[in-house]
Amino acid sequence: MITAVSWIPKGNLKAVPDVAEPPSKEELKELIESGAFARSVDGSNEDDEEIEEDGEEISEVDHAKAVAEAFGKTSKSKSASSSMEVDEVSEGLKELDMDNYDEEDDGIELFSSGIGDLYYPSNEMDPYLKDVEDEDDEEDIDDTTIKPTDSVIICARNEDEVSHLEVYVYEESSGSPNMYVHHHIIIPEFPLCTAWIDCPLKGGEKGNFVAIGSKESPTIEIWDLDVRDEVLPCIQLGGKEEMLVTKKKKNKKDKSKKEKSKKQKYKEGSHTDSVLGLAWNKEFRNILASASADKKVKVWDVATGVCKITMEHHTKEVQAVAWNHYAPEVLLSGSFDQTVVLRDGRQPSHSGFKWSVMSDVESLAWDPHSEHSFVVSLEDGTVKGFDIRTAQSGSDSNLKPSFTIQAHDQDKGVSSISYNISAPNLLATASMDKSVKLWDLSNNEPSCLALHKPKAGAVFSISFAVDNPFLLAIGGSKGELHVWDTLLDADVSRKYGSKRS
Repeated sequence: MITAVSWIPKGNLKAVPDVAEPPSKEELKELIESGAFARSVDGSNEDDEEIEEDGEEISEVDHAKAVAEAFGKTSKSKSASSSMEVDEVSEGLKELDMDNYDEEDDGIELFSSGIGDLYYPSNEMDPYLKDVEDEDDEEDIDDTTIKPTDSVIICARNEDEVSHLEVYVYEESSGSPNMYVHHHIIIPEFPLCTAWIDCPLKGGEKGNFVAIGSKESPTIEIWDLDVRDEVLPCIQLGGKEEMLVTKKKKNKKDKSKKEKSKKQKYKEGSHTDSVLGLAWNKEFRNILASASADKKVKVWDVATGVCKITMEHHTKEVQAVAWNHYAPEVLLSGSFDQTVVLRDGRQPSHSGFKWSVMSDVESLAWDPHSEHSFVVSLEDGTVKGFDIRTAQSGSDSNLKPSFTIQAHDQDKGVSSISYNISAPNLLATASMDKSVKLWDLSNNEPSCLALHKPKAGAVFSISFAVDNPFLLAIGGSKGELHVWDTLLDADVSRKYGSKRS
């Protein structure tokens, strides 16, 4: 399944990504201890494993002997019918007279031209292979080179118990577009959310990184997208430390007996449960916000790896976070406690603003065309819009939303939403009901423009492109990435066709 999709702006990915150095002994040890690739071999055949119960590797010689012995035992136990089959093969070989093959008279081969029978020490000397390798090399280079005009999509996926991040290249052309996986990164945990980051963590003016939040892991991993075949993230925010073992008396009567108890320790500032949502701050490029099942919202400095702020204004799991496009100090968070909270970093002592939304929050998005408006999608299939100027400080605001849409089935929820950055009031919604819809929110009177069923299964994540804003990336339970050119819909094209970039 695909759990999260997002676009990288054109020209940000290296034309030819670097190849990672082989992992050091320390890195391999860390991978083994973390169990990063344990799930990748869970489905392999146990007979192929060459590890004894005591943990020692079986030598190649011992393995060969074991195979030979097993083969011998199998041969002895063959039935009479199997013996007959062997005899038949033996008779056939006698007819071919292979023992006298080299003694046969050399005759003229009727279909030989002479030239084709020559032996060439290398392919470079073979006239028939003169340009083949050069053409193949050019094709290989073209496939691995990312052009400035190529769109790139980050896709977080879990398949057959293995989690990985795929980097797709989407090539636009006058004919049908071409989309393929350029490279992928194996990641240790089930991914739930991603956020692209261009903070120059390795020097220079900008970077090309992705932050990943995972299920049942408090660690936020940051990977360099300009490096292929990397085995470890370049930065880890938070995470677990070694278990703390303490001894305590079993009961008051028996003072001699003590039992050991283990308590999980976490790195300073870390979340203590799954990371459900991430949001990168485009103005303060070293800042990343995170939402977690531990009921906390955190603000990180990715350049130093330090948690700068921890907020505990929710009473249940926090599902989503979003930075305001016009006031980058303003952060929204939405929770399963059925509230949305706004906090302003310029007023750290202020309790913020809170809205009751009457259902668990699934996703949040600020309107890119308005400083004061945001939308929230909910588990009951509705989408609600709010104007922050109507909020009341210090308590749940019971003011009515600007609008409410019953966007999808009530029992399926609205799993993801995405605003179009080019066309004002154009919002996409996605649901576990396997559909994607486009809405015109003009004048706070929403109307459905288009319905699309991409055959992606239950849809978990959607995202409008930045450079070609009418392309919508779609990921769902079937594990196949889809890109919908929304302008191919007649109603959408009629209304927004003039805005194509």
